[in-house]
Order: sequence, then structure tokens, then C-alpha cells
Amino acid sequence: MELRGLYLGHELQRRGRPSAPFVYADFVSSLDGRIAVADLVPPELTGGNDLRLLLELQAQADCVITHGGYLRALSQGRLGDILEVGAHEETRDLAIWRRTKGLALQPAVVVVSASLDFPIPPSIAGGERRVIIATTQSTPARRVEAWRNRGYEMLIAGQGDRVEAGELTVALGRLGFQSLFLLTGPRMLESALRAGVLSRLYLTLVHRMLGGERVQTMISGPQLGAAGRLRLGALYHDREGPDGSSQWFAEFEPVP
Repeated sequence: MELRGLYLGHELQRRGRPSAPFVYADFVSSLDGRIAVADLVPPELTGGNDLRLLLELQAQADCVITHGGYLRALSQGRLGDILEVGAHEETRDLAIWRRTKGLALQPAVVVVSASLDFPIPPSIAGGERRVIIATTQSTPARRVEAWRNRGYEMLIAGQGDRVEAGELTVALGRLGFQSLFLLTGPRMLESALRAGVLSRLYLTLVHRMLGGERVQTMISGPQLGAAGRLRLGALYHDREGPDGSSQWFAEFEPVP
């Protein structure tokens, strides 16, 4: 099958509704389960084909959910900016695709943060793009008001020191969003599974062992139990993975 357009054909923007948004996530992992080493995605796991499919997933979202840690890493030059659909010539077709489907020029962005300590990158600052900040009831009110006074919408979704995916999904549904792309990390994935709101997990599995000492995996909290059950929906074999490795593109859905 052709790689270009493979995930666009899933039409994820049509699968949800405000009362039950379609929530999906995307991860890349090595065979030994590493998604990051020392909080950074290693170059051995990154390749053009995986990035293309990630951007196709992003193009189908009403709302992209990211987190303060990503925005801090972005401002420090440790990660690239992938928050804007069709930002480069080779991805202009994704912006055109959104227009043909009647979607907004860019998806809204939700920044998840308990500390509210992060910069707003130029790609989402100003203009007509909708930016929402989600935090918890434990966050000091003065910090919440400081962001609100800067003109940002604020949501409270969580009782403790972490934003909860279940409460966030309900709140975003009430705002009219139907397709939510979790461009976050393991904590939000775990929260979405425990709350039963994850609709689909996309996983790129690079066929290589990575190793390393300070490593991060897809789930790091307590055992998930039945909430962690998944079923394979589709599996694609890519012979041209990063650094000479092959890789799989897999789609999973939680067991009801």
C-alpha cells in the first residue's frame, strides 16, 4: 500500500461526537520497549515514514493535546515543532486535506500542565488559532488567573497534581470537539486507559534493540489490569525504517 495517505483514509474527524469524542494517541517504540532515553526520543527511533503518518493523524484532529514539558523542550531547541499542520512544502497537502473536509485551518491546541510553567511557541501564539490551557484544582489560583488575564481559555480537569484524561475529554466534548489527538506522553496515555476514554492507539515499532539506563516506556505507573487490554486492528510492515531497520505500523483498540 502507498504510505502517503495511509492514515488519512481513517477519517478520524468523523468518528467522534461531542458527547463521546474520539481520542487517539501515537507512540514510537523500540523492540525492547524504549520510547525515550533521558527524556529524549533517540534518533535511532525516528524516520521520515513515521513522521509522515504522525502528521496525517494530527491533520484529522479537531484538537491536539500537548503538555508543558514538550513546550519547554521546544523552546530549548531539544525537540522540533510539529504543532502546525502543513507548515512545510512537503506537507502542504495535509492543510489542503483539512480544507476539503471542512475543518478549521489548524486544530485547536490544549496544553496540559499542573505547574503552568511553560512558554507559548510562535506556531500557536496569536492569530485566530484556539489555545486552551488545562490544569488541576491544586494549581494556585494566581497562576490560573495570570494565564486567563493573558487571554487564554482555562480548564480545570483533575483533583490532584495531574490533569486527568477522563475529565479533560468530557470538558473538551462540551466545547464541541469531536476528535482529540494525544500528542503527549505516558502519563496521559495511562490516564486515558484507566478512564476508558482512549479510542485507538497507533504504535510504530522499530525493529531494533535500544538499551540504555535512563529510559522511558509507554506506561510507568501501577498495573493497569483490565484497562490495559488491547486488540490489534491493523498491522503494516515498512521495510525502510530508520537507520536500516525495518518497522511495523500498528493500530490497537481497547477491549470494551
